[in-house]
Amino acid sequence: MFPVIYSDEFLAHDTGRYHPERSERLTAIVEALKTVTWANKLDWQLPTPVPNRDVMPYIQKVHTRAYIDKVRQIAESGGGLLDLDTPVCPRSYDLALLAVSAWLDGVDKVLATNNPAFVLARPPGHHAERERGMGFCLFSNAAIAAYYALEQPGVNRVAILDWDVHHGNGTEAIVETNPNIIYCSLHQSPCYPGTGRASDRGKHNNVLNIPMAPGSTFESYQPAFENLVVPFLSDFQPNILIVSAGYDANSDDPLAEIALQPKDYGSFTDYLLKITRRILFGLEGGYALRALSQSVVATIEKCLL
Repeated sequence: MFPVIYSDEFLAHDTGRYHPERSERLTAIVEALKTVTWANKLDWQLPTPVPNRDVMPYIQKVHTRAYIDKVRQIAESGGGLLDLDTPVCPRSYDLALLAVSAWLDGVDKVLATNNPAFVLARPPGHHAERERGMGFCLFSNAAIAAYYALEQPGVNRVAILDWDVHHGNGTEAIVETNPNIIYCSLHQSPCYPGTGRASDRGKHNNVLNIPMAPGSTFESYQPAFENLVVPFLSDFQPNILIVSAGYDANSDDPLAEIALQPKDYGSFTDYLLKITRRILFGLEGGYALRALSQSVVATIEKCLL
């Protein structure tokens, strides 16, 4: 059985009528997964409710208390904006805590079973920096999960792969100072948020940025995976691999100009499974609903083979 950690509560993160990071992203994925021929192999699990898991110590490893309080206060005051792209509704703070809990549950599940799991949660996280949210992101889920994983028995090396079309500036800035975490990102350049230069290698040579030109297809990604991503991850021998699984590099996606197809994410997953089966996939971007849902299906299907 393949664990999918999800709650309908995540639909209540209300970003506004025309915002691309909307609840329909999750409902499209859930519908697609419930209609595949192997749907009976999915183990749908609710995230641990926040009252039953104190996520705050782990969030505070990554974000300042002042920033955490700011998100909470905006939500409690009825909502507002962290920046022009990053709305906070009255329930967003609580749901961001629940999203963190879901990612931590994912780490627990992967380490307990030595097999992959997928977290379907929102709000996303990889643009959230230590002292500010941006790019639709409130708390840096992947970075928090990485620091949490390092506290678990037998874990002293965590790898993060970010295949979202946008560079995970928040994740990189948070983890680059820790020699026990490596971060690798393939992302369109030039593109939002304007970070992720190939020359940026982190404080401990633990960062690998692979800028991809607009219009890139799988024919460009394939050598990048084979010659750069796979050796970087394999040489580190991670105890767990966390994937910031954004699907906005699809050709149909409205927010970027990379030309991948949903099936290509299955190929990416194949590469990773040859490194380790201890993989936590967590949803980041992806805004063309059909391409998004098909890409998640392609990712999970490879894990079931």
